[in-house]
Amino acid sequence: MAPAARQAAWLLLAVSGSLVLGALAFQFVGGLVPCQLCHWQRWAHLGVIAAAALALALPRLLPLALLAMLGAGALGLFHAGVEQRWWDGPGCAAPPAAGGDLLGTLIAAPVVRCDQIPWSFLGLSMAGWNVVISVVAALGGLWLWRNGWTRNA
Repeated sequence: MAPAARQAAWLLLAVSGSLVLGALAFQFVGGLVPCQLCHWQRWAHLGVIAAAALALALPRLLPLALLAMLGAGALGLFHAGVEQRWWDGPGCAAPPAAGGDLLGTLIAAPVVRCDQIPWSFLGLSMAGWNVVISVVAALGGLWLWRNGWTRNA
């Protein structure tokens, strides 16, 4: 069963890595400044990456990576709910840059609200897509772990 667990770990690693890289591209290429909940989702995916990397060496840790992926999806769901105003979120503003003039940085920092949708595709915000992709990846990883995937030689 270890090869199937490794396949699932690679899937989770690839999906979370792609989501983090995509978020960074939206930020640094597309100019979308992330809010506090966006940062939380990035940290969750970094946790998935760490757990999936550990599961490559220790396949018995795969459930931790699967739960971390579901947790990343849950944070996305929370953020999507804040965007839709189904519930309140935390006070959201961009974090200040490290070093330098803290007051000047705080004054110059753009205010980024978690309840605003700066980008959407097919009616889903980035947080909504995080939910869909994270849950599908977790279910796909679970399926791979349980059933494995083999190539016909």
